[in-house]
Amino acid sequence: MLQAVVRPKPGLDSAIPKVKRLFEIIQNKSLLKGRFKLASGAVSDYYLHMKPTTLDPEGISLIADIIFALLLNEEVDAIGGLELGAVPIITAVCQRSWPEHPIDGFIVRKEKKGHGTDKKIDGNFRSNTKVILFDDVTTKGGSVLQAVRAVREQNAAVTKVITVVDRLEGAAGNLAKEGVELIPLLTTRDLLQS
Repeated sequence: MLQAVVRPKPGLDSAIPKVKRLFEIIQNKSLLKGRFKLASGAVSDYYLHMKPTTLDPEGISLIADIIFALLLNEEVDAIGGLELGAVPIITAVCQRSWPEHPIDGFIVRKEKKGHGTDKKIDGNFRSNTKVILFDDVTTKGGSVLQAVRAVREQNAAVTKVITVVDRLEGAAGNLAKEGVELIPLLTTRDLLQS
């Protein structure tokens, strides 16, 4: 059974039913069993294929509501993340923020496109601002650290990353070494214990 999946945050009590429902959707649509190679290079007997959840109308709506509740008390100029996993989350949270507390969004590309504006960071990103980054799943944190470094190179401050699911395999520690707090909505401990 789902236990204590929401870390105590001021004003987040009302989101607990939404986190429980998100938990169910992730278990049904995104938690795969088998043998999988992860982006970190490790091999796992389960995989979190989050796109069926982040591209599900109810799933992404729940994610946006929960994250927006977390952001209400934050001083943040924009939200962003590394393509591709963070893109639906950024879009949904931006949409959810309007008109109550509008928050701009941006995407960090893995590589410049080589055409058009040829930007590494695209969307509504400005230097000398405070940003919060998103990820759909964190393992060791390598992917989201690419986004952290990219925005810091452009003189933006980032001290928090919100992830839908943390695999509890070192991301929090690796981000902490960079002065970044990892805030998971769920962890694999939550998903695999039930």
